[in-house]
Amino acid sequence: MNAKGTFEVKLSKLQPYNIIAEAKLGRMSIDKEFSGDLQAVSKGEMLSAFSNTEGSVGYVAIEEVEGILQGKEGTFILQHNATMTRNKQELNIIVVPDSGTGELKGLIGRMQINIIDGKHFYDFDYNISTE
Repeated sequence: MNAKGTFEVKLSKLQPYNIIAEAKLGRMSIDKEFSGDLQAVSKGEMLSAFSNTEGSVGYVAIEEVEGILQGKEGTFILQHNATMTRNKQELNIIVVPDSGTGELKGLIGRMQINIIDGKHFYDFDYNISTE
């Protein structure tokens, strides 16, 4: 199955645990509102690391999503890991196994994010396993 739509995201800086200047680590809260086939909100946290090269960074994030996915209501957790090498993005976002609740119990899937002219779009390939 596939779900598509847009989302608004608000990132807010949080104090990193490692405050050594040379570490170049960042920490942010994530608040999202999804529209389209996924009508939901999410909250999460992101950790990032920056290199000395412009456009080369890495991040990991976890966010809990609550809402309705194509008529099915519940929650699930998304896990992100991503790198940018001189602004070329490699992104992996998956549903944490067995994190679905309610009508989303058994949810598995992978989400892609595209940013076009400053607007965020998602493309979510998923299935709901009955095992």
